[in-house]
Amino acid sequence: MLRRKFYSYLTEWKSSKKNECLLVKGARQIGKSFIIREFGKANYEQYIEINFEESPEVKVAFEGNLSVDELIRKISLFKEGVSFNPGKTLLFFDEIQSCPQARSSLKFWAQDGRFDIIASGSLLGLNYREVSSFPVGYERQVEMHSLDFEEFLWAKGIGEDVIADLKNHFDEFIPVEKSINEKMQQILREYMVVGGMPAVVNSFLETNNYNEVHKTQMMILDAYLNDIAKYAPTRDKPKARNCYLSIPRQLAKENTKFQYGIVENGGTARKYANSLDWLRDSNIVRYCFNVVPPQFPLAAYVRQEQFRIYTNDIGLLIAMFGYEMKAAIVNDTLTGPVKGGIYENLIADFLLKKDIPLHYFKRDDSSSEVEFLLEKNSAVVPIEVKSHKGETSSLDALLKKDEIEKGYKIMNGNVGKVGKKITIPHYMALFL
Repeated sequence: MLRRKFYSYLTEWKSSKKNECLLVKGARQIGKSFIIREFGKANYEQYIEINFEESPEVKVAFEGNLSVDELIRKISLFKEGVSFNPGKTLLFFDEIQSCPQARSSLKFWAQDGRFDIIASGSLLGLNYREVSSFPVGYERQVEMHSLDFEEFLWAKGIGEDVIADLKNHFDEFIPVEKSINEKMQQILREYMVVGGMPAVVNSFLETNNYNEVHKTQMMILDAYLNDIAKYAPTRDKPKARNCYLSIPRQLAKENTKFQYGIVENGGTARKYANSLDWLRDSNIVRYCFNVVPPQFPLAAYVRQEQFRIYTNDIGLLIAMFGYEMKAAIVNDTLTGPVKGGIYENLIADFLLKKDIPLHYFKRDDSSSEVEFLLEKNSAVVPIEVKSHKGETSSLDALLKKDEIEKGYKIMNGNVGKVGKKITIPHYMALFL
């Protein structure tokens, strides 16, 4: 079984919760159901799972009276042999977006308090208008992601001691021994083409075959497109699909800002904005907003109309470019603007899996831009991303500001520090 950080989160929730259910959000195929199932079976005497897409007939149990005793009675009609033992039972509602009234029932399970409840779903938010009563104050929402790079390292057999040693180099600005640095860069390129979808990672570990990896990724991409066809509002189905399929072209430009004209000649925000928001709400894509001026707090200076779009998993992005892109990434032979866009999405992958909001900086009247802006200690930390090496004039300009204490240059190199500028190799974005 792949080691996942989210298991520790579930353990913490079990020990600290008070009259609350847990709602786990996230895109499809990231391993939500598997990790919750393993957690439930290992930590409760009684584990009961209801998947509302696999067993749509159970939805009728949530019609009418939502009192816990009545729900137990009706659920037992569909789940033969189950027992509800107070304090020892986990009830897991999977694909809860397919049963809005089950979402409404979370309030009553939480108020009752006899049983632990975890709900999970993809595309949460699309059926909100159908939920009769939101369980405000009775559910803890958390987002789960596909494997991050550290979890990928664990899957590859890289031990905690190695990662801790690399973290020390990061903290102390000490260059990493050449052979180790090159090995880590090689593993990072593997991560870029494999990504973090559990089924894909398992396929890679079992076969060491990139063809099998690509087949699994294309199945997931097809599932995403099928979700668009199934769940998106009728008027948005083709537009959402076209927006999603345009991402490789968006990132292949010198300026990776999302442009509706790339989706369709003459495309406009009026036509496509709702479809794009649908993709974001489904956790399939992530927005990165422009912030001008680049100062704390970033949220106060966001330009909502200027943004970039990144995929929720770097491996799926590479798959969208086609199979041949895998060799170009693994062998580091790729050139041109598209390489810069891919490495932007790589660092976005690192940040979003830490639940860090994505922001960048670019003035309208200048070519100056910095790919990411973070916040730490009430100050802005700029990050410039290079696919290889190169000058960082935009980062250098920001570092001249007194209120900015440090910034990062992320590139295909080693660790170093000159003045306020800290240089790290791409894989050390793990420690940001």
